[in-house]
Amino acid sequence: MALCNGDSKLEISSAEQNGSCEGAVAILDAGAQYGKVIDRRVRELCVRSEILPLETPAFALREQGYRAIIISGGPASVYAEDAPWFDPAIFTIGKPVLGICYGMQMMNKVFGGTVHKKSVREDGVFSISLDNTCSLFRGLQKEELVLLTHGDSVDKVADGFKVVAQSGNIIAGIANEQKKLYGMQFHPEVDLTERGMEMLRTFLFEIAGCTSNFTVQNRQQSCINEIREKVDKSKVLVLLSGGVDSTVCTALLNKALNQDQVIAVHIDNGFMRKRESQSVEEALTKLGIKLKVVNAAHTFYNGTTTLPISEEDRTPRKRISKTLNMTTNPEEKRKIIGDTFVKVANEVIGEMNLKPEEVFLAQGTLRPDLIESASHLASGKAEVIKTHHNDTELIRKLRDEGKVIEPLKDFHKDEVRALGRELGLPEEIVSRHPFPGPGLSIRVICAEEPFICKDFAETNNILKIITDFSASVKKPHALLQRVKSCISDEEEEKLMQITSLHSLNAFLLPIKTVGVQGDCRSYSYVCGVTSKESPHWESLMFLARLIPRMCHNINRVVYVFGSHVKEPPTDITPTFLTTGVLSTLRQADFVAHSILRESGYSGKISQMPVILTPLHFDRDPLQKQPSCRRSVVVRTFITSDFMTGIPAMPGNHIPEEVVLKMVNEIKKIPGISRVMYDLTSKPPGTTEWE
Repeated sequence: MALCNGDSKLEISSAEQNGSCEGAVAILDAGAQYGKVIDRRVRELCVRSEILPLETPAFALREQGYRAIIISGGPASVYAEDAPWFDPAIFTIGKPVLGICYGMQMMNKVFGGTVHKKSVREDGVFSISLDNTCSLFRGLQKEELVLLTHGDSVDKVADGFKVVAQSGNIIAGIANEQKKLYGMQFHPEVDLTERGMEMLRTFLFEIAGCTSNFTVQNRQQSCINEIREKVDKSKVLVLLSGGVDSTVCTALLNKALNQDQVIAVHIDNGFMRKRESQSVEEALTKLGIKLKVVNAAHTFYNGTTTLPISEEDRTPRKRISKTLNMTTNPEEKRKIIGDTFVKVANEVIGEMNLKPEEVFLAQGTLRPDLIESASHLASGKAEVIKTHHNDTELIRKLRDEGKVIEPLKDFHKDEVRALGRELGLPEEIVSRHPFPGPGLSIRVICAEEPFICKDFAETNNILKIITDFSASVKKPHALLQRVKSCISDEEEEKLMQITSLHSLNAFLLPIKTVGVQGDCRSYSYVCGVTSKESPHWESLMFLARLIPRMCHNINRVVYVFGSHVKEPPTDITPTFLTTGVLSTLRQADFVAHSILRESGYSGKISQMPVILTPLHFDRDPLQKQPSCRRSVVVRTFITSDFMTGIPAMPGNHIPEEVVLKMVNEIKKIPGISRVMYDLTSKPPGTTEWE
């Protein structure tokens, strides 16, 4: 029986193995972060889809009987010399084509239009105006909320095409109805585009004439079959963090194999939350999982790995990294941790008198992990956003040797939760907030010196104009015109209103965090916002969407609690992964999560990273006090698939008094200067700060 409409337990049937793609949709992968999400959405509508390389020839698509083509977004620029190759004939073989983001720009260029990098970039949710007489948008409102993430924009529209969507002055959609060619600068496949599924449904059924007859089978059984086929009579060592991914992975292994084949190991890497290892052991023992706990904190603190000589060096030459407790670069931290996990796992295998070549390594790796790490398993052209600890070079080597079992590699987080419930796991484990494998190590912003580049002063001037806009418009300034050119008339009016009513100040913080902008990794500034009165959250969220759009070197915006910041910090407290630093963060994390649980709102928030930054506010510059304290960030995050998401707005998604209680209790921890609240959606900020 065919099951449709988004049942998260579903996967493809063996019927597609006959080689024919009659009636299917070809998804051409241009390296998008969301390519697999497009595939998932199409299959949720019971239409078969295949992800293919962007360079797939047009004649192959025609001969194999594909009904329609969707081209994903990607990190490249269509006008760049090294832009990925594709066959332009895909637009002229009579198949309906939907180009998303980069795909739209490709389409526009092929038919004689132009694409340029603009002074404004859009990363986040924006309201766009639609021409709902266009077939693709029929039945929708004239204004819709969508996710935009791009720096390049269509300049001159191609001959034969008309503009069907706009974001302010930026073209957000084009169409040639006669040829059934449609382009969207935004992403209909993600949850943040509120009516994106309706747009995809219209394209598939009304425009392309697809039929919803795709038969699916139970996904759990597919995973079990894959495990049995690969492992046979061998043993499997599974690394268990106690999170939902690794626990579901272990439950699948236990169901697929004999109990004596599965070796479940929890490695305490020294970066766990307060009492985390103890509670993990208790919870998994209740499930009947025989768990071996290894305390490897010392091994991790002093762990190293091999890295390229430099980012520019393309030779096979390598260097030994610093020890983890002296490393500040987030990518290097993640790589050291991932490789140390494998080294400790091999030590466990040795202690049990097993041969490494006879033991498989099992991981709860998910699709977003592979996409963000730019694994070829997820996409041939995606950019690295951050290296996940379960996708380091050493893991990839083991994977190439066929020694890694990853039954969840095609799943997103919400699908894993559904599978966990199906396997009978208790709700407290299934709905548990995710906690990354590297633990608290990637929630400490390590730094030896402040991050201040040559654009620091100019960006601060732009931020001053934005937060004092109502006064700035009265005194013309070259940077004022730059700000005005990046916003629509409606946004300008709203900015005038906000800055007239509220006394705000925005400034750069001298630290870097990881973001995702235009399908690429960014590693850049955080903007702090402070207010003389109580925070007006709706206005702050508006500013958090606007600022990265104007200042491309900012990927995150935070609200700084407390009195108005007169002198923003321009230096930092040197910070490394030392036991004292980790103890401070561990306590802040414990306090914040205890308050969230007690409030009953834990289930409303998908994840809440608590981050320790090397920032000491409120020092008198004349007294030249040294920077010796640190500040905490609370990052509430709401999402279903962890590919995109929004911050929880106090007073809306979570009571403001809960947030204020967290702030007041965290401030009591010795060594804490201030508490901040992350206002950033994903994109432009990632879920974690590193």
